Amino acid sequence: MAENVAYFESMDKTWLPAAGGKGANLCELTRAGFPVPPGFCITTAAYKTFIQTSGEMAGLLDQLDLVSPEDLGQIQELGHRIREHLRSLEMPEAIRSDILQALRKTGEDRAYAVRSSATAEDLPTASFAGQQDTYLNVRGKEQLLRAVQNCWASLFTDRAIAYRAKNGFGHRSVLLSVVVQQMVFPEISGIMFTADPVTGHRKTLVIDASFGLGEALVSGIVSADLYKVRAGEIVEKRISTKKLAIYASPDGGTIKQEITPERQEAQALPDAGILELAAIGEKIEAHYGSEQDIEWCLAGGQFYVLQSRPVTSLYPVPRADDSRLHVFVSFGHFQMMTEAMRPLTLSIWKTCMGPGSGLMADAGSRLFIDPTRLLAIKPARKVVPRIMSVMMDESIAAAFTDLTAREDFRQDWDRDGRKVPVRLLLKVAPIAVPALCKALFNLVAADPAKVREDIAARLLRFQTAQEKAIREASGPERVRRIQEGLQRMLPSLFPTFAPGLAPAILSSKVLDSILRRQLGEERGTRLMGQLFKSLPGSITTELGLAVGDLADTVTEYPGLAKYLREAKDETFYAGLEHIAGGPEFRRELGQFMARFGMRCSGEVDITAPRWKESPTALLPVVLSQAGAAPGEHRRKHQEGRLEAERATAEILDGVRKTRLGFLKAGVLARLIRVYRNIMGLREYPKHIMMLHLEVCKQALLEEAKTLVAGGSLQNEQDIFYLSLDEILALEDGRLAGDARDLVAARKRQYELDRKLSPPRVVTSEGEVITGKRQDTGAPSGALIGTPASAGTVEGTARVILRLEDARLSPGEILVAPYTDPGWTPLFSSARGLVTEVGGMMTHGSVVAREYGIPAVVGVEGATRLIKDGSRIRVDGTRGYVQVLKERDFD
Repeated sequence: MAENVAYFESMDKTWLPAAGGKGANLCELTRAGFPVPPGFCITTAAYKTFIQTSGEMAGLLDQLDLVSPEDLGQIQELGHRIREHLRSLEMPEAIRSDILQALRKTGEDRAYAVRSSATAEDLPTASFAGQQDTYLNVRGKEQLLRAVQNCWASLFTDRAIAYRAKNGFGHRSVLLSVVVQQMVFPEISGIMFTADPVTGHRKTLVIDASFGLGEALVSGIVSADLYKVRAGEIVEKRISTKKLAIYASPDGGTIKQEITPERQEAQALPDAGILELAAIGEKIEAHYGSEQDIEWCLAGGQFYVLQSRPVTSLYPVPRADDSRLHVFVSFGHFQMMTEAMRPLTLSIWKTCMGPGSGLMADAGSRLFIDPTRLLAIKPARKVVPRIMSVMMDESIAAAFTDLTAREDFRQDWDRDGRKVPVRLLLKVAPIAVPALCKALFNLVAADPAKVREDIAARLLRFQTAQEKAIREASGPERVRRIQEGLQRMLPSLFPTFAPGLAPAILSSKVLDSILRRQLGEERGTRLMGQLFKSLPGSITTELGLAVGDLADTVTEYPGLAKYLREAKDETFYAGLEHIAGGPEFRRELGQFMARFGMRCSGEVDITAPRWKESPTALLPVVLSQAGAAPGEHRRKHQEGRLEAERATAEILDGVRKTRLGFLKAGVLARLIRVYRNIMGLREYPKHIMMLHLEVCKQALLEEAKTLVAGGSLQNEQDIFYLSLDEILALEDGRLAGDARDLVAARKRQYELDRKLSPPRVVTSEGEVITGKRQDTGAPSGALIGTPASAGTVEGTARVILRLEDARLSPGEILVAPYTDPGWTPLFSSARGLVTEVGGMMTHGSVVAREYGIPAVVGVEGATRLIKDGSRIRVDGTRGYVQVLKERDFD
């Protein structure tokens, strides 16, 4: 009997293969002493025996394996056939006998809840909640046997089939147990989360409660009260209007009942009950060691636990260096790359920030910067959000403002905020004071063009010296030199470029303010936009022009475009030799790669394939520009430069006509000269960083060859799953355990983390702080973001999730998760820009202004809410996007 049926008290969570996720958790809770109604599980062995009685299932499953998760019609047709087939089969006598024997032992005269329990549900990484069926108030032998067989069949509901296919679970690999549990007939029931599922706050417990059976609440057909508990106190209550409840029917099954008017607004669970239930939830969380989603009910004054599963929707919490409340901001949102990163990349950026500095933490295979100690300084609480609003993202700035005003933050940090950070000032002063003096000199006296050239030359010298040091070493010494070079990178680069870039940024802000005030809002905005165009010395502009040159060659040879659309990396260069225009294209591409081959989309991830490693990743961008008139991209650039010159003349002429005009004109002429000559340098430090990271990457891959030859790693790219310290320990023979096992575990975790969406701002308690944007007067229903490049445009939205899939026709509006320098070439074709990530001074915003296209950035969920092919309006002045017409799908 044990093979087909097992009782709750005889199993624990290790029985998941036999009892499924739901069953194993109920067994674990029972064994741990929590108040769980008694019952038993019909094991997966019974399900397998039942399935084997069918001669058709193997063929039906073969057909199911071929169905796409998007093909709903085929899923419905096959799912219906399988369910009807399984319901028609006769249950084997041995299974039937074991079930009825368990029923007699548990109480044949009682009512039962019969629930499906799949082996791939209620897991830490996937819930599968609601994918299979549940039957309540089941009474008697025949009802029970029929409910069990229906549960088996429900493994193939349409939603379960689609969910498995979408999440990579094989239809044969997922098995089903059936939980048979004594029914409790509650007065009140609901759901409890031991962490807030909306904000992620780990110290806030959330309870939903309503009258009657909890099934009505789970299925969403009744309203529920919401209670929040923190540190043993009720901190929030929202009492809903509860018009309906579901109760057990005397004849089996359930019935809906209307709540009497006088009870509809009543609090379902009294305060004492809320706190008692919360204490049970905290004990369950402590038992499992993770946040839990718990189904509960109250009957006859007794709380019962009906289910507990891991909460799978929470983003992992970055770890702080003490117990106080810390705030973390996503490094990926700063760098316009929010994808998961492998351990080597995480290690490299932590090394850059200073090992042991506490400035950077990782969670969910992403990096987070900890600015808490800076925000503890009271003046910084106003200054930092202002800087963030200008340089990065308004929502991050608003989140900082909201958090630092909160009582819990002030209790932890106000004492530190009153201290004068003497040690920090003494450490920073030797760098900051000379840099400030240099910045002031560059603003008022230096030749801006020479400033730009000097800074670029100094940055390149740093990179050349570091490259030489790395190439001259090998083995552990080379890894140490990589670490040393990374630790020097930011302290060397920042004091070099900041004294030039700061005056350029300041000039742009002062210019913008003066022009709007002196010449009017509309005219000032227009002229400022023209000044942004075709900045000299911009490395990203040069990249875009170089791609345009490649596109001109493709335009000249029509057969070349066809080859490039179908090209594969492995045969790409060899195949070019046999195509008209191929040798010419290869020569030009070689020149491009010599200068920009270490760039790519998502380039802050050192493990991402560079264009020189995967040239076909660049081709969609080249092809999107092919077909334009030869040299059109360079004519546009020249046109932008002339437009900026005309704008300069118009500004100065207009200002000279005002009071003290010649004096004002002199000041504005200087600001314009500083801005136009230096601002193009903005992306050059990152270009140098990418050069340096590429040298590090190739050096580490050479080390990986030795490790593979020695059997320490299976392949060279496995080194991407180790930190720099671990690589060094592996080469020195100090790494504990087998590196191959560590790599395999890291690969599994990385694949799980890729599915997560990192928050912009999160606390050390897991709370996601969103921050409220300012009301810009946008139309109802518009998507709100940060205005990044002025102007309004309407056109067709082209939603591009990855640069490799780029297909942007001239005049379309680019809608993307983010843009980094790898996306620059697309801007010459785009009519407007919308991104989910970014702020005024991030890459997409700066390049959009330079190209003169309206842009709105930081639009939450833009690639999901705007359908590809829809007609949209982008207002880059006020910062909103309107969907005017959804795309019509045939």
